[in-house]
Amino acid sequence: MSAIATLHRRRAGRLELERLQTVSLRDQAYARIKEAIANTDIYGERQPLRLDERELMQALGVSRTPVREALSILEQEGFVRTVPRRGIFIVRKSRREIIETIQVWAALESMSARLATLHASDAEIAKLRHLFDEFRNSPPAEHLDEYSDANIAFHQAIIRLGGSRLIEDATHNLFLHVRAIRRATISQDNRAARSIIEHLKIIEALEQRDTELAERLTRQHTLDLAAHVDRYCDFLD
Repeated sequence: MSAIATLHRRRAGRLELERLQTVSLRDQAYARIKEAIANTDIYGERQPLRLDERELMQALGVSRTPVREALSILEQEGFVRTVPRRGIFIVRKSRREIIETIQVWAALESMSARLATLHASDAEIAKLRHLFDEFRNSPPAEHLDEYSDANIAFHQAIIRLGGSRLIEDATHNLFLHVRAIRRATISQDNRAARSIIEHLKIIEALEQRDTELAERLTRQHTLDLAAHVDRYCDFLD
């Protein structure tokens, strides 16, 4: 007798199911605020980025409680900071903190590239080239916003192609600041033009299943960003 038939016989045709839980307002507020922070040009201007509770409540259409609970979680994760008598501010990392964050990302992303050569399908790797299709006939510097998006999507894809859930989880919160600093620096020192060349070399190494080369190129590409931040990003001091 099948397990389903046994269950039906034991329950006389009735299944015991727990009631589905709806996503809490706190969790929804948390996700929306975090997404908005991720899409903010954190390092594009020097003045503090203050969050207004009332504005957040109005924008989200919720009461103060879920907003405060969401902000509390974001503060625990290091994305916002409460300053007594001043308010809540989006956290900007110092130059040293950004460099260390990028170094950790380099280690995790390069391991993902290594794993991708071993486990990702040819079709999955081939999709990486399509991220840069629109820049074949015109330099990235002429489409910086679009290239910045493609650049960020590329690095996310490398992490995903590695197939390690643990690495994906570990890079989840690192990504917010790494993405912000990539956006802030992509127009500096001809980085966009050099970046696309390096991306294509990484893709080629992945396509050829050259594990050592893919890992090395990916790590060096990201460490070059750390070196750039150390040399040029005075606005982080």
